[in-house]
Amino acid sequence: MAGDEDFIISYVHGVLALDSRGNPTVKVIVKTKGGVGVGIAPSGASKSTKEAIEKRDGGRGWGGMGVGQALSNVNTLLSPRLIGLDSRRQALIDGVMIEIDGTPNKSRLGGNVTTATSIAVAKAAAASSGVELYEYLGGPGAKVLPTPLMNVINGGVHAGNDLAFQEFIMIPAGAASFAEAMRMAVEVYKSLKSYLTDKYGKTSTNVGDEGGYAPPMKEVREALEALRAAIKSAGYELGSDFLLGLDAASSEFYDPEKKAYRVDGKLYEPGELLELYSQLVDEFSIAYLEDPFHEDDLQHFTEITAKLGSRVLIVGDDLYATNVKYLKRGIEAKATNGALVKVNQVGTLTETLDYVRMARNAGVRPVISHRSGDTEDPFIADLAVAVGAGLIKTGAPARSERLAKYNRLLEIEDSLGPLAVYAGKEPFTR
Repeated sequence: MAGDEDFIISYVHGVLALDSRGNPTVKVIVKTKGGVGVGIAPSGASKSTKEAIEKRDGGRGWGGMGVGQALSNVNTLLSPRLIGLDSRRQALIDGVMIEIDGTPNKSRLGGNVTTATSIAVAKAAAASSGVELYEYLGGPGAKVLPTPLMNVINGGVHAGNDLAFQEFIMIPAGAASFAEAMRMAVEVYKSLKSYLTDKYGKTSTNVGDEGGYAPPMKEVREALEALRAAIKSAGYELGSDFLLGLDAASSEFYDPEKKAYRVDGKLYEPGELLELYSQLVDEFSIAYLEDPFHEDDLQHFTEITAKLGSRVLIVGDDLYATNVKYLKRGIEAKATNGALVKVNQVGTLTETLDYVRMARNAGVRPVISHRSGDTEDPFIADLAVAVGAGLIKTGAPARSERLAKYNRLLEIEDSLGPLAVYAGKEPFTR
């Protein structure tokens, strides 16, 4: 049985690490007498203006992406203040970091610093307790394995093609278990590779940042038709075995001067874009739609949720940036029925859990998410189970930084045994 002394932080140290794009990031190691925790900060390509700011060195080294100052902040500013604190007091420790930073967006310490440190503290506390991380964070009721939202065709800033929408997502919602969902997804992923190779040639199956293919497509329906064909070819049925989803990331293709969106080579006014989404939902069993309008267009988020929210999970990412201040506005406006959750957008685990709690209390579904520049840290797999989110978004079944999360979920399902519950279609049931 661990005593109080086993939880006292004795060591905090920042180390250089590389993310999946080869960019430097911050790894933090936290030690107590009872255990060790390691957290690594991910990084996004498509970012909200509301996000916590990463600390980068600028200059020529690492292409300006160095984290020397960030690591110095861990080792000279944070370490002396955190050593001696009880690792179980997550809110206190995160509060100390927020106080030291003293800015509204973590720009002094760096959101990459606070994220990695906050995660490392939670892991050290779990290790010191002698329990799994998901159980430490979620308690004995943490047993729901999330349905994966898999980005298998890339567009937008994640690819070099002409697709405006950033992610085309397959959802193995009809599986009976998480392990079965992964088998089904891998089979369709391979079927999709064959389809794309036959239609577009071998180079069409080069993968983007999140493991999705980046074929030379031009139109949204072209990508969705490819997914429908791959699902059928693998022996499954769209609408029952698999659902589809879109992350439009529409801030990336919004023209503020024209107040319109450029999709498939055409300009769409907001009302016209809403109609396009409505058509796609009807045609392709789309159950998930993320960031359908740009991050400051609360009005049209509200309109699309009113129109499609009974059938589709409308999710805010850039709209909220995992920040309770922005989520509160969205709840008041009934802007979405889903909210993406990225720890590094806000910068601490405590603030993330507050955000998840607010969403749940308002009937808004939290969706745990990776970043496009991610790492081997599987933390979000445990987080998804801990909070019972029911959904996780962590890329295609490819690339080890994505598979680290899926492999951890397979491990968790196995360890839970008959207690494990696969979320399946439940998150999409209104």
